[in-house]
Amino acid sequence: MTKLNTPTRQIVRYTLGVMLSITLAYGINWDLAYIMPVFVAKIFIDKPSPTSHTVIELFASMIGTVLIALLVSNGITHYPFILLLLIGLLMFWAYYLFQNPEWNFFATLLIISTLLIPYLGISHPIAALSLGKGLMMSGVGAVVIFLAMHALLPEPSTSKDEQAVTGDRIKQQQAIQVNESIKALLISFPVIVFFYYFQIHGALLTMAFIGILSLQITRLKSIKLSVFLLLTNVTGGVLAVVAYELLVIVPWFPFLIALMTFIVILFAQNLYSNPEKVALYASVLSAMLVLFGAAIASEGKEIDLNVYVRIWQIILASVYMVLVACWLESRAQQGSIRYC
Repeated sequence: MTKLNTPTRQIVRYTLGVMLSITLAYGINWDLAYIMPVFVAKIFIDKPSPTSHTVIELFASMIGTVLIALLVSNGITHYPFILLLLIGLLMFWAYYLFQNPEWNFFATLLIISTLLIPYLGISHPIAALSLGKGLMMSGVGAVVIFLAMHALLPEPSTSKDEQAVTGDRIKQQQAIQVNESIKALLISFPVIVFFYYFQIHGALLTMAFIGILSLQITRLKSIKLSVFLLLTNVTGGVLAVVAYELLVIVPWFPFLIALMTFIVILFAQNLYSNPEKVALYASVLSAMLVLFGAAIASEGKEIDLNVYVRIWQIILASVYMVLVACWLESRAQQGSIRYC
């Protein structure tokens, strides 16, 4: 299999990795299991090949998740102002780190832990610990699958051209990262406060989606791209509905795997044949995996209603975030807003 050409190798590796994570997550269905395929899909795109730093990121994210769970279990949720202040600081840190390719996986785990564990801990402190364990399992599983697929289908060795980075360039880059992090926080934090204050029923999925979407805001460079990102997330929601309704018609696990394999192969081909559109295809697939996975993980007679309620929550949150992003960017272009 190592004789495959590079694009084919990448498509096969991506498809096998994502489908293995889907099979394990949907088959075992631990807490937040549906997040693991999202992690796998993101890490394959964000990291061309595994390094020792990937394991360091995983270890750091596990420590961060444990610390957040311990804070929740020890009563920080009884102090709403301090809790929201801490959440805001951790979100800013996650946005800042996400812009560094070496730390984007850690940043993804950090922001999801920051948003979900305290939110559940307000009403169910014990359940928050279980949620933290589930998130850690998803993170560990994603990294193990990533490493295993690269061991099975390794990348050919290539020489890297290292460029010297001047001190002025580093300072300029840091200033840009801080600026983009503040913008992302201004956009996402008000809606997070809203969810925390009103304790919206069934908002965990929406919070996870907001965390993933808000990270992408740090990479947006134009209003047009912001609007297109909204359209891709809506498209992902539509795909999730179609896949879910097909599964309702044929409620058979092998059919589920076959359906998801077909979808993942289509995305893999587009991801690796259209490098300039990677972010767009990855965004659609992430939205689809989050919504569809949460629907599969749900139980009870109201599953159909819950699916559509969650989709509308996510669409409304996405509309809000993109509209605010457009407004902030237009004001910044006029020179009336400076983040730092």
